[in-house]
Amino acid sequence: MEWAYPVTPVEREILAATPTEAEADRPRPPVLFVPGLGHGAWAFAARWLEHAAGRGFPAYAMSLRGHGDSAAAPRTTIRAYTHDVTQVAARLPRQAVLVGHGTGALAVARTLARYPARAGVLVSPVFGGPGTALNALRRNPAGTLPALFGGRLRLRRGQLFGRELTTSAAREFAAQVKTPAAPLAQWQLLAGPSVEDPVGDPPVLVVGSPDDRVVPRRALERAARRYGAAPLLFPGMGHDMMLDARWQEPIDAILDWIDKSL
Repeated sequence: MEWAYPVTPVEREILAATPTEAEADRPRPPVLFVPGLGHGAWAFAARWLEHAAGRGFPAYAMSLRGHGDSAAAPRTTIRAYTHDVTQVAARLPRQAVLVGHGTGALAVARTLARYPARAGVLVSPVFGGPGTALNALRRNPAGTLPALFGGRLRLRRGQLFGRELTTSAAREFAAQVKTPAAPLAQWQLLAGPSVEDPVGDPPVLVVGSPDDRVVPRRALERAARRYGAAPLLFPGMGHDMMLDARWQEPIDAILDWIDKSL
C-alpha cells in the first residue's frame, strides 16, 4: 500500500532551535516535536522548543498537513499524518527522538513502526476508538458532535488547560487552536487506527495527567502497558501540557528520561 498508493506530498512547516556550544556539553540526538489536531508547531515553539535547546538538544517542531503553516491536502488521513512525521524525521541530520502530543502521539506511534527512532515519547496520547468518541461526547458534546459528521472538532479551554494557567494565557493559546475539517482522519480516529510494534525496540515513554479532560487516566495506562511501562503522570495539568502553567516539569522529566535511556 505504501508504495502502490503514495501519499500526496505537501510543504511542511518546521521550526528549529539549536543549542549553543556552551549548552551542547555532549552530543545529544535531535528531538522532533509533533503536535496533534488543532495545533501547529507554534504549540511547542511557545515553550518546549527553546527549553530543549537550552538543555543541549537540537530541537525541531513540525506542523502536520492542514495545520499551522503547513499546506493543506485533500482527503487527509491518519496515514498521511504518519507519512508527514516519517518524512520529516528521515530528513533530520541524525536519528531522532520523536515526541508526539494528542493525535500527534498516534502519528508518532505509527511512525515508530517505519522509522528507527532513538526513542519515542507519547504526551497525552489520543489513540482513538469508540471510547475516545464517547469520552469526548460526554465532556464536550457541542464541540464533538460536528466532528462525527465530518465537521470541525472544537475543544474548550477547560479541556486543554489546568486551573493554574491564567485566564488571559488560556484564552491566547485557545484562540490559536484551530482544527481543520479532515473527515477521513476524524472517522479513522473514531474507528481506532492500528498501531504496529516499533522497529528496533526503542524505549517509549508515555506522559500525561490524571486530570486530563481529553484523555482519561485508563487510556494513558493502556497506552503505557503497550510499551511495557507505566505512564509518567503530572496531576493538576490539562491536556496541553506543553502550554500549561507548570509546563517546565514534564519537559524536564522527558529530557532527563532521554538522557538516562540513551
